[in-house]
This record gives sequence, structure tokens and C-alpha cells, in this order.
Amino acid sequence: MRTFEKSAKLDNVCYDIRGPVMDEANRMIAAGEMVVKLNIGNPAPFGFRAPDAIIKVMKENLTDTEGYSDSKGMIAARKAIVAYCKSKNMPNVTEQDVYTGNGVSELITLSMQGLLDCGDEVLVPSPDYPLWTASVTLAGGTAVHYICDESAQWYPDIEDMRKKITNKTKAIVVINPNNPTGALYPKEILEEIVRLAREKELILFADEIYDRLVMDGEEHTALSSLAPDLLTVSFNGLSKSHLIAGYRCGWMCLCGDKTKAKGYIEGINLLSSMRLCSNVPAQSLIPAALEHLDETKQMLIPGGRIYEQREFIYHAIKEIPGLSVVKPKAAFYMFPKIDVNKFGIYDDEKFALDFLKAKKILFTHGGGFHCMEPDHFRIVYLPCVEELKIAADALAEFLNDYRQS
Repeated sequence: MRTFEKSAKLDNVCYDIRGPVMDEANRMIAAGEMVVKLNIGNPAPFGFRAPDAIIKVMKENLTDTEGYSDSKGMIAARKAIVAYCKSKNMPNVTEQDVYTGNGVSELITLSMQGLLDCGDEVLVPSPDYPLWTASVTLAGGTAVHYICDESAQWYPDIEDMRKKITNKTKAIVVINPNNPTGALYPKEILEEIVRLAREKELILFADEIYDRLVMDGEEHTALSSLAPDLLTVSFNGLSKSHLIAGYRCGWMCLCGDKTKAKGYIEGINLLSSMRLCSNVPAQSLIPAALEHLDETKQMLIPGGRIYEQREFIYHAIKEIPGLSVVKPKAAFYMFPKIDVNKFGIYDDEKFALDFLKAKKILFTHGGGFHCMEPDHFRIVYLPCVEELKIAADALAEFLNDYRQS
């Protein structure tokens, strides 16, 4: 009897944020059990709501956004994105260099498919947002993971990056602010990455979706602002900063010197045209959204919800014996480290699954982010402080007598 298997192209592709542990959580939910989801940065289930002005704009525009737009996006949306790029000192970006997408995820995959041939290599951070590794692999390339050093605030290890560049390397991916660690990279680190890319003639891919979710008075530096002589592909969107993840509204900008990438840009244009266009009602929000940034800022200062939730869970995690954590400066995520010797942990996915079954709380194991050792997990701190306290207390109780071996 004939059977049908998944494509061999998927053999080395994984996305464990929605993997086996999530499958078990869904089974438990279907059986009527309550599960607290600390695994995905999805603001809506935790009571976050988009600014009223943004929703009003979408309602008003619905009857005018029923048809396709240009494959790159509505001109008004792209002009607003260009203005935002200028405010961040991102060089040489015109309306023709902007591509709107159904979230950044679609554009990451598109950007890799347009660039990579079989055997090409791309440097990707470890830990990473796993879509990057998956997209490189699916496009036929090889993701080579460079170390982000926990002992140095999770900053990229430049020497490790340098050692892993070969004649097959085409690009470096930089996720800043970082998911899953919440690290915000200083200008000095970014300048070192730019120098390396310049020396080795590499493209830079800058995942900057959390650039407006920065705390503690820090500021985000756009990678392309330091590299006017290189091609930097920057990714951003409204899902997180404007709390509209479900609307799928992202964009990609080609910044800097594009003279050596004419063929690549032709490929990007072809792939962009093949999907016709991105979600047009969501595109229509972009001009208004980029004029409404103050409500986001209010969440990130003392007294603001995101700030206070980060403060609580950071201190709560530090107080649990056997756990340590670097304080995140941006985004919604924390990446605690487990003392594997204390708990005998050899399988971090099993650890996450055991905790889920015992306490009905879901988080993502570090291996889901290509962490090299089974000693981390990611917590999303979007729930209110009361819910985070329940989760922290449950984790402390669980670890009190947990052993894998």
C-alpha cells in the first residue's frame, strides 16, 4: 500500500516552541485541564489589548482594503516604515526597499529562500529564535551556531563567530533585542560584528522586532546604522510593540549598500510577487501605529505592567535553589539556567514535560532554542504578577525533590 511521508527537506527542521511538550499541553487542555502557558510571546491571552486608536483605524479601513495591494505593500505603509527607518538612522532605505509581510516569520523564510543554495552557511546565534535555524535549513543551507555568552550578559562571542566563518558563509544573523534571553546588545558589540562582516564580505540579517520593548533607560541601536557600506536586511513589525500578534503585520527593509546584491534582490522580488501581497487590512494600520508609540513605552517603565512583571519573576527565579538568571533588558522573555548536577538533568525537554504534567505549567526547554547544553528554559513573563507568583511557587516546589537520575 502506498504511503506518504513528510518531505526529506524537513528532516533537520524543528520548531520546538510548538513541539512535543506543546502537544502534550494541548492534549491536557482537550481533556479539560487548565494549563498556564508561559511558552509563547502572545500578549492577547494575558489581557493585553492594542491601543484603541489602532483598532479604530482598522475598522475604518476595512472596506478600502478588500483587494490586493502591491506585492511589497501599500505605499502609505511603506512610506511610514521609511520614516521610521530614518528615525533609527538606518541608511539608504526607500519605499522600494521595504517589503511588508504576514508577520516577520514569513519574511525570514522568504529572505533565506532567496539567498541560499545547498551547502551555503549562515551564522545563527545559540541560543536562537528557532525559526532562523529552521528557515536556513529549509532553504538548503546550513545554520552554524555561534555562542552567545551567558557570563557576558548573553552578548555574542565575536571570536567564536570569527572561527566559524568559512568560504561557504554568506551571512550573519543578529537577534537584538534577543529572543530567548532578553539581552540588548551595546553599540560596541554591534560595531565588532559589523567589522567582521565587512572583513569577510557578508550580509547582515538583523531581527529587531523587539526594538521598541526596551527597559531601564537603555536604547536600541539599529545594526544597519553602523554599516552603511554593507547590505543589512532588517526585520520589524507591530505584533509585539502594538500587541496585535494575531493581525500578522511585519516588514523587512533592505538597508545600506545594495550594489553587490542585485541578483539577490531580484530573487526577493520574485518570491514577494509569488505570494501576491501580505494582509492588506493589517498594512493599513502601519502609518497610525508608528505614530502611536507612547502607550508601549508606558508598559516598560517602573509601574508599567511589563516592567513590574519582569522585576517580579527575575527576583523570584533568583531565590529558587539551583536556578540562576541574567536579568533581561528587553522583550518578554527570561532564560534561566538550571544546575544540572543538582537535579541530575540530562534531558531538558523531559524536564519541561515533567513540570507540565506535575504542575500544569508550560514553558519551553532550552534545546528548543538550540542551546548547546540541557540546562536552560525560557519563561514568558506576560502573565500578571499574581499568575507569575503561582508559577514561581510551583517551580520551587517541583524542584525541591526533582531528580532525573
